[in-house]
Amino acid sequence: MPLIRIDVIEGRTEEELQLLADAVHDAVVESFEVPENDRYQTINQHKPYEMYIEDTGLGFGRTNNIVVIQVISKTRTAEQKKRLYKNVAGHLQSRCHINSEDVMISITDNTEADWSFGMGEAQFLNGKL
Repeated sequence: MPLIRIDVIEGRTEEELQLLADAVHDAVVESFEVPENDRYQTINQHKPYEMYIEDTGLGFGRTNNIVVIQVISKTRTAEQKKRLYKNVAGHLQSRCHINSEDVMISITDNTEADWSFGMGEAQFLNGKL
């Protein structure tokens, strides 16, 4: 049930974007132990001048391959979050040839009251989920 937003610089093919989304999804399934069909992702493409992602003084060599991933999810443990960071970076490196220096991830925690999957209902609160 995590909601995943993936931001990239435009220029990737449809197949490359699908591979990237699949790699991120597989990492979420492995790290957060969510069902395989629990998939909510959007991909947003930007012109290079619309993304300014610095290295925070860590000495990273960012490129136009940068991938920024925002995860909105119920609260996860620190271990689950660390596992997600490692799995996403590993999958993107092995499947998409994206260097781990070009992967930035941010997780925002929320509660069951913060979700509506449609129909104007809070499915976690009304017992449907």
